[in-house]
Amino acid sequence: MLALLPLPSSSSSSSFSPLCLSTQKNISPFNSNSLKLSSLQNGSSSNWSDGNPSRRLALFQLGAAIPESHLLGVRTSKLLRGDGNVMESSASPKMTQVSTAIADQNALEWVNNDKRRMLHVVYRVGDLEKTIKFYTECLGMKLLRKRDIPEERYTNAFLGYGPEDSNFTVELTYNYGVDKYNIGNGFGHFGIAVEDVAKTVNLVKAKGGRVTQEPGIVKGGSTITAFVEDPDGYKFELLQRGPTPEPMCQVMLRVGDLDRSINFYKKAFGMQLLRKRDNPESKYTVGFMGYGPEDKNAVLELTYNYGITEYDKGNGYAQIAIGTNDVYKSAEAIKLCGGNVILEPGPLPGINTKITACLDPDGWKSVFVDNVDFLRELE
Repeated sequence: MLALLPLPSSSSSSSFSPLCLSTQKNISPFNSNSLKLSSLQNGSSSNWSDGNPSRRLALFQLGAAIPESHLLGVRTSKLLRGDGNVMESSASPKMTQVSTAIADQNALEWVNNDKRRMLHVVYRVGDLEKTIKFYTECLGMKLLRKRDIPEERYTNAFLGYGPEDSNFTVELTYNYGVDKYNIGNGFGHFGIAVEDVAKTVNLVKAKGGRVTQEPGIVKGGSTITAFVEDPDGYKFELLQRGPTPEPMCQVMLRVGDLDRSINFYKKAFGMQLLRKRDNPESKYTVGFMGYGPEDKNAVLELTYNYGITEYDKGNGYAQIAIGTNDVYKSAEAIKLCGGNVILEPGPLPGINTKITACLDPDGWKSVFVDNVDFLRELE
């Protein structure tokens, strides 16, 4: 029998770090097949709108045109009891296993058809105004919006190169009274595409910024790059490219098993392996994962350093947020792929934006956000 997904409790949501979410969106109704499923699971007919969460969330993989008998994992046959009434008997455990496998496959196939996009990356800074100034004056970003939550003692600032409904952005979080964070050695860098790396580097120097690697051609390649640091020590790789709709183009994280991570992000997140590059001389391998070509989309750059399986993640970098059409199905697919769902899918208390949060095999956190709810917030 397929497990039911519970609604998240307020206690499970209270420890979740702030996101840029503040709109309302009711849970979309299930189709008539889901209603029948709920009735059969509870042994009686019921009113779908009675508010029972176990009925409202009863099944996720059921989307497509799969017979109800397969969805339930049972095959019924009518038997005549001694009193003349009809009773039903269930099929064998083997049939249950087969139907569950069908549902699981349906869930993973759904991931590849979901409308997904990397929305923003969240991390913590010690001086919000100083960081905003650096990003706008040195890196050419725009301050898109700012939100202060005094009762929770934090402030958010959203910056990027275009509107949030179409561009990948950064979400800076300032927690009152905290001026320094440990970035750790697991987080690598952010990537920004610029038309003239040398010009950008000179601007950073003029503004008092730190340049950690002068402009030069990537070893074994042809791209001109340089590295700079923001006021908190987060590294930015500047990549020389022509005009692009997505200048904020990379988030690099280090992982302990590259093939394991690639397999997880392909299956659970629906990302594509865009390219893979091994550098035996420098003893590392990188894999670029994303939802479209690198020149038009933000990508996740996963780096494996030979022989290193664990890293210190620190407490500065937080997570990537990804848009999805259904947080419930997204969470179930993550579980099927061995991911750890740390926040069950559902609306955030007081906000009603539906989200779910998970950890990848290395413990890197990601948050899936309902697409419609996200757009409503931006309005």
